[in-house]
Amino acid sequence: MQLQVSLPTNKQQTLLKVAEDYFRERVAPTAEKIDREPKALKEALKRMGDRCLLALRVPRKWGGAEFSELDYRRFQMSIARYSGALAFLQSQHQSAGWFIVNSDNKSLQQEYLSHMGKGEILVGIGFSQLRRHGEPMMKATPVTGGYLLEGEVPWIAGYGFFDDFIVGATLPDGQELYGIVPLHGSENKIHISRLMELAVIGSTNTVSAKFNSWFLGCDRVLSIKPPRSIDLYSQKNVLHHGFFALGCARAALDIIEDAYYKKELIFIKDSYNRLDRAAIECSQTMFDAICSQKYSFTEKLRLRVESISLAGRCSQAAIVASGGSAASIYHPAQRVYREALLYHVSAQTTAIMKQTLAALSF
Repeated sequence: MQLQVSLPTNKQQTLLKVAEDYFRERVAPTAEKIDREPKALKEALKRMGDRCLLALRVPRKWGGAEFSELDYRRFQMSIARYSGALAFLQSQHQSAGWFIVNSDNKSLQQEYLSHMGKGEILVGIGFSQLRRHGEPMMKATPVTGGYLLEGEVPWIAGYGFFDDFIVGATLPDGQELYGIVPLHGSENKIHISRLMELAVIGSTNTVSAKFNSWFLGCDRVLSIKPPRSIDLYSQKNVLHHGFFALGCARAALDIIEDAYYKKELIFIKDSYNRLDRAAIECSQTMFDAICSQKYSFTEKLRLRVESISLAGRCSQAAIVASGGSAASIYHPAQRVYREALLYHVSAQTTAIMKQTLAALSF
């Protein structure tokens, strides 16, 4: 069953179709390989650049697609349906582009934005540590001409893919500093860890980085925000990662439907229909919620947790419907199940953790 939502604009509809066709025809057949092999993931990312799909939220004056909020969330669902690794990696770059767009640093905008859509320059992000309370993991100390960065960035995806990344650090007065730094070791000032061994999306080459008095010039600063701005940002955008979870649920439903056609067991079809209806209803409500002011944070939080639940339920059902073959690490149901686990914790805040655990406790 196809999700029924209002249509995007004609220009965006064309690009969304380009993306959907590429994901279905080129990404889906190699999704297991993309999940395991950085080389395959790099090729899939390059082909997105060839189709100008890597700066979807960047204004047209800088070579971007200037997607609306609604169109971009449609895109999120689509890509997560076909490859979690590709969805996750490109989202880091798309987020970096959006961050640069909203910076006051015109020089960095000119340096980066026009090259991001086609993947001529790739940029990651590394500021999730700002969500943590207590002693800051990354500190920025003002000095003449810039700042000295000291501490650890615990999670940076895209080592070997991205040229640079946006780092987040805390100033002495609690303000948040965001700047662009290279994603490679440098004269004992930046130490990159070994690649993390992850249960899923291992091909994204995720690392941590330790900074030892790295000098960040004022010209490389994107913005300085008030203390705990990241908390307000996370609350405002609580729905956003839920669209990846819904795409994952759709991937699982594809597997369940395929299992039904192979086995012709009516109870598989019944399960598919129930889960499909639940996924469609959640999707439609979430799309309405990002376009309307009538939804409170509590209501949006409930929807985010519902999308997480659907990814989990649908992926578990895909495992069951596939039978013993799903125990193979190469089976698509196995990959989608692991991707669902990832979406349980992606961009997780304390509020999301609390409500997710509450939902799982009943």
